[in-house]
Amino acid sequence: MKKLSFTLLVACFCTILSAQTEFGVKGGLNFTFFKVTEGNFGTNPDTEIGYYAGVFVDFPIESGFHIQPELLYNGVGDFKFLNAPIYLKYDIYDNVHILVGPSLNYFFDFFSNKFKVRADLSLDYDFSSDLSMHMKYTFGLEELSPNVLFLGLGYRL
Repeated sequence: MKKLSFTLLVACFCTILSAQTEFGVKGGLNFTFFKVTEGNFGTNPDTEIGYYAGVFVDFPIESGFHIQPELLYNGVGDFKFLNAPIYLKYDIYDNVHILVGPSLNYFFDFFSNKFKVRADLSLDYDFSSDLSMHMKYTFGLEELSPNVLFLGLGYRL
């Protein structure tokens, strides 16, 4: 009886959560700005274009506020890394949103420091209930951490 009750409780919770939660994919281009006077990035140009792709989950909270974690795979030249921002999202209008939050980054081969925390600021515009466009800027908080501009599209599943 306890197993049946627990199973029903989990099923009800998952149904409620999935009714409010949105899942999606996103991807696009990133523009990395290496011009940092404190660090030497070798033969890298001042700006380099890369790519990113990943998934997101949007949890509505209350009155236009959401929590939106993401997991993105990024490639910029020889650098490959995972980017996991955790956003506080606010609906400015029905189809315009602002997102702010920390960005946790794990670099697969970036000198000796593989983990970096950065700050993100993002704007989203919904073309429809499924398709959106976003632009985000990531600020490096450490001296050897370049800034990055992301431009891309998202699709809610």
